[in-house]
Amino acid sequence: MARLFRWLLRLTAGTILLGILGAILVYFLAAQSLPDYDKEIALPGPTAPVEIVRDNANVPHIFGSFGASDEDVFFGLGYAHAQDRLWQMAVMRRTAQGRLSEVFGPRTFRTDSFLRRLDLYGAARSSVSAQSPETLRALQAYAAGVNARLQEINEDALGRGAPEMFLFNMPIAPWQPADSIAIMKLMAVQLSSNMQEEILRAQTSIALDDPKRLEDILPDAPGSGTATLPEYTELFPGLPGFRGLGEQRRAQTAHAALMPLAPRGLGGASNAWAAAPNRSAAGGTLLANDPHLKLTAPGTWYLARLELGTGGVIGGTIPGIPAVLTGRSQQLGWGLTSSYLDDQDLFIEKINPDNPQQYLTPNGYKDFTSRPSIVQIKGNAPLTLTLRWTENGPVLPGSLFELSTITPPGHVVSLGWTALSREDTSMTAALDLMRAENVAQAIAAGENFIAPSQNITLADHDTIALKTVGVMPDRDLRNQSRGRLPNQGWRRENRWQERLPYAANPEFIAPSGGILGNTNNKLLERPFPNHVSYSWGDTQRINRWRRLMQSREVHTRDSFIEAQLDTVSYSAQTLLPLIGADLWFTGEAAPNGTPERQRQIALSLLAEWNGEMNEHLPEPLIYASWVRALQKRLIEDDLGPLADAFDRVEPLFLERVFRNIDGAAAWCDVAQSAPTESCTDMARLALDDALVYISENYGSTLESLRWGDAHQATQDHEVLGEVPFLRYFVNIRQSTSGGDNTLQRGLTSGEEPAPFNNVHGAGYRGVYDFADPDSSVFIIATGQSGHFLSRYYDDMAQYWRRGEYIPMSLDEKLARAASVGVTRILPRN
Repeated sequence: MARLFRWLLRLTAGTILLGILGAILVYFLAAQSLPDYDKEIALPGPTAPVEIVRDNANVPHIFGSFGASDEDVFFGLGYAHAQDRLWQMAVMRRTAQGRLSEVFGPRTFRTDSFLRRLDLYGAARSSVSAQSPETLRALQAYAAGVNARLQEINEDALGRGAPEMFLFNMPIAPWQPADSIAIMKLMAVQLSSNMQEEILRAQTSIALDDPKRLEDILPDAPGSGTATLPEYTELFPGLPGFRGLGEQRRAQTAHAALMPLAPRGLGGASNAWAAAPNRSAAGGTLLANDPHLKLTAPGTWYLARLELGTGGVIGGTIPGIPAVLTGRSQQLGWGLTSSYLDDQDLFIEKINPDNPQQYLTPNGYKDFTSRPSIVQIKGNAPLTLTLRWTENGPVLPGSLFELSTITPPGHVVSLGWTALSREDTSMTAALDLMRAENVAQAIAAGENFIAPSQNITLADHDTIALKTVGVMPDRDLRNQSRGRLPNQGWRRENRWQERLPYAANPEFIAPSGGILGNTNNKLLERPFPNHVSYSWGDTQRINRWRRLMQSREVHTRDSFIEAQLDTVSYSAQTLLPLIGADLWFTGEAAPNGTPERQRQIALSLLAEWNGEMNEHLPEPLIYASWVRALQKRLIEDDLGPLADAFDRVEPLFLERVFRNIDGAAAWCDVAQSAPTESCTDMARLALDDALVYISENYGSTLESLRWGDAHQATQDHEVLGEVPFLRYFVNIRQSTSGGDNTLQRGLTSGEEPAPFNNVHGAGYRGVYDFADPDSSVFIIATGQSGHFLSRYYDDMAQYWRRGEYIPMSLDEKLARAASVGVTRILPRN
């Protein structure tokens, strides 16, 4: 027995020792790819020495020496991006190419299939020749910087460049100018939402017996009315009711791994506002911007400063793209918000019953343009896709995005989209904007933007402006659905008539009130076909923003920061008096522990609450759970399985119902039950549902609840975030304030088991003060590095969560005084 014990002890000790040695080996290999920021190195590519000065937040300030060109500075940016975000860049490029399955196997096949059908990378390659000579030189220099880092990694055995490279066999080809254009097009995919909106509108039209109720559940943004549109079933009769498609829909809605196209409601969003000198306390213009994207680790944004021939530029870049996309120079600041321009249309194409290789056009049947495409799948045999295009755009299979649920037999669906342009000059526009010296030059630069369409908020020393950039499709006045529903692709009046002139894009320059801004809200009302969109990203935040802007005669940098971090929900302030109107302070006394008592406590808390979605308060969780349960009760019996698609609360829908606008209170009655339920009944039942849900998931003591415990920011690694053990190193989770409809936006997932997780928000915040430009500030949500062993992987996350910022200065002396390293790159001849 003693011998057995000794051997067991030896085996246990040996196992522990091997585990420790294995962990040390893994750490050693992974740490090899940590970049050295303080060095001098000779690399092929630059024509003169380049310095990359890393300030104490690891923001690279890139300077060319005497005789250096702008191309040398772009070389430095490519090198810095590859130092810190090589894995991210490689995955984004493979996503655009539709080549993820070569590395990740079958789980990314649906993603590859979608991107191959769009031929996004082919369009990027074709667009290289459309760039200006200056832009092409910048792209080539940037690519040379990335490739110089790849060469350094190979020559010096620097751990394959990123720790993920040890887990996945992913060879990295040299970077090309087309790769940067492809990543910009990939951003258009991530920011798009019109296609998802058209699909859901068509599905809901099929599901509802009364077409007028479509206006309730998918309401238009407040403003002038929209002309009546036909039902989807009128355009395509014979489609089955949606209830029979429930299981099919559930099978199709499973999320595809690394899919860049966001589910409905999770596309692009953002805030931006500006003040003219007469509305600024210091007498200079002010600009604030916080673009909203899916939260990930590392985040989308990377801070950088470039010292170009036209002067210094600093702000947010996206690894893979050689441009400061949101930021400032000494003369100009610019911020981005998603415009929600309707630049996508789905077309139902009729297949020739006698020849499935043909589809119907206004001039008769025509052959599909088609070619095969082989997808290599790790661990599996390759699969061959047949890619097809019509005159309207690429054909999408019915297995993608529930399209089969709205496609009649004998038809397929094609996608018309401006981002598929093969002469896309958006990169040229981005670089020209970065060099602009005033508002007029910036607006002129915007003419070359194709996609993604954005609202650019601008401020120079004297003027503020807002301009929508991106191609606006020219639709025929006789268009059957006006772009709101999939259309019959063979009818000439449904097809695009090229593009509207850039002058038709909305523009606001030097407003008389001295304040302008955008929260993805409706900008203006124009008659079709010169409209911008029928679907907008915000109807709520804009009301809170208007109140904050009008509450002061003049603004400061700090008041803009205060607005950017505001967590008061206009939706809560509007909805609670409506849904609780007959419940406040009613009912008899109830003993502790009873449902009635819980209801009274909840109502008492909400009655004294101002709508602030603060992470430390219980009221936001009670409110969010209540309205979520309420919307679910209102729509489940009418929409069946389609109700799952409405996974976030639509405040306008609840407001229409409880104000009984156009008879919308009919949603309160459960059609499949004998009694006639009132809206008060539904509000009370939903509150009880919410309290049961809270008790089961967060605890029954309502006063001790914390919204932040449910509203965790899920900054997860998109590949390693679900890997056991590793996820604790790569995921960044934080308790956060805000909500779906607050200016400090923290959009909830809407999905069980954590429907209130914060999954989409401001990955970048910047506030620029042109009375004192170097007092401007910015922050990103995670850190500069994509290497999870780096101290710069998550060092900004706590600042971001607490609403703090770091200096956004173009003062070279400050950058050098606080530097954590200086990389000096010499030309290698």
